[in-house]
Amino acid sequence: MELFLHYLTLPYLVRGIGFTVAVTVLGLAGGLVVGVVLAAMQLSRVGPLAAIARGYTVIFRGTPLILQLVFAYDALPHLGLKLSAIAAAGLALAANEGPFIAEILRAGVLGVDRGQVLAGQALGMTPSVLMRRVISPQAIRAIVPALGNESVSALKNSSLASVIAVDELTLRSTQLASSTFDFFAIFFASGLMYLVLTGLIAAIQLVAESALDLERSGVKGFARLLPWRRADAVSAAVPTSAPDADATRDDSELDGSSAPRSVEVRSVGQRAARLAELAKQPPSVQIIGLKKSYGTQTVLNGFDMTVRAGEVVVVLGPSGSGKSTLLRCVNHLESWDEGKIRIDGQRIGYRVDGNQATPGELASQRAAAGVGMVFQHFNLFAHLSALENVAGPLRWVHGVPADEAARRARELLERVGLAHRADALPRHLSGGQQQRVAIARALAPRPRVLLLDEPTSALDPELVGEVLDVIQRLAIEGGLTMIISTHQLRFADQVADRVVFMSGGKIVEEGPAHQILTQPQHRLTRRFLSVMGADDRLALAI
Repeated sequence: MELFLHYLTLPYLVRGIGFTVAVTVLGLAGGLVVGVVLAAMQLSRVGPLAAIARGYTVIFRGTPLILQLVFAYDALPHLGLKLSAIAAAGLALAANEGPFIAEILRAGVLGVDRGQVLAGQALGMTPSVLMRRVISPQAIRAIVPALGNESVSALKNSSLASVIAVDELTLRSTQLASSTFDFFAIFFASGLMYLVLTGLIAAIQLVAESALDLERSGVKGFARLLPWRRADAVSAAVPTSAPDADATRDDSELDGSSAPRSVEVRSVGQRAARLAELAKQPPSVQIIGLKKSYGTQTVLNGFDMTVRAGEVVVVLGPSGSGKSTLLRCVNHLESWDEGKIRIDGQRIGYRVDGNQATPGELASQRAAAGVGMVFQHFNLFAHLSALENVAGPLRWVHGVPADEAARRARELLERVGLAHRADALPRHLSGGQQQRVAIARALAPRPRVLLLDEPTSALDPELVGEVLDVIQRLAIEGGLTMIISTHQLRFADQVADRVVFMSGGKIVEEGPAHQILTQPQHRLTRRFLSVMGADDRLALAI
């Protein structure tokens, strides 16, 4: 044991640790740079760049590290590049680690739910803002454990640097054992030294995972610098009600009162007056000759529709009729083959000269056009609280000061009955609550047009009412131009000014909501309404 302890403190072996750490740090730092570049190339939409990155990955992942070490140390001098043993080892390890780190980074980015990316785009986030505020904060939590594992692997692989005469720990242990023949004690001491180094990496990984844990009540250290934490101090400073008192409130409180108010059903005269008033309004959304296909399947086939300012249009139709695609085209989340879409006379997605806008320009156009969107699967940013889901885009896209954004967010959460859940993460909210947060987020920038894509289809039946109640109040009291895709016939009758029935990518029948829902003329409309529930249709009559 005394000899074993002697080897643990022997300067000859301790200096070997220094070489091991130096090679590992060089390899990981360089590998991270290479990995970021390779991951970006593979995630880009430029085919040649992705092909080059994939080729590099195949070559360096498919050849042994020891060959790459020999090449860096012995072959590069023939090309005029002479490196020291440590530099050559660091370069070879970086080149080898790059593809593995790239795949870790790429997997983390691709693991972020696509719906959240679409939500960010709909809110007007540029690609850089989307990456920094939505994708990276979520991807990094999946990446950290894998990077920790790869760091341990790189530390152990550094022992191969002995092949090019780097005096790292393994080589020095071998040399010492060859001269003393005390193999067991020396290599046992060497193994313990490696274990200490890998233990330090594991400890750093645990600290990072703890700092990235969204369930932590307190935020300390570098975690305060993370994108989703920056508004915590501001939000904490904004007055809020006591959580214990709010926690006892029922989720059905949608306007701060003890029970949700009932919305008055409009009479025939009121509906006629409303339609006459809308006829005087200018067009808000104009869709002209829209065609969209996925391969050989035509989804939209010469679709034409005009929605006037302040009008509420409900789009009905069987699954696959193109309702969701239509709404995504309006916000340019989907491209199309032919046709034009104008929002208040402006074409989103195109420059003044008629050429297509860049992704950054398109994001700015979306933000300026004032088109909000609510998705059927909520698409809340999973790493942000309810408050930050609403306030964050106001700061990142519209430049609203943090305190003002937080105040606006709390007002909207109060409006949809969720002020008491402002600090909750989406996974701690029910489906109905998540959809109400999504509605508040869409309303935060004060849009002129609101698109709702099957806002209740992903909800359990008992949660549908609370969401429909919020939308109904927006339609009647908010004065927004709204296009709603839904299968809720009773809701459509109460909310819509006009109903549009789609089939085969075209409008089959359209007209005043109550008239279409109670006296449809086209056989396809009659069949659809019958399938959706004859009892509900009968209940629509006033």
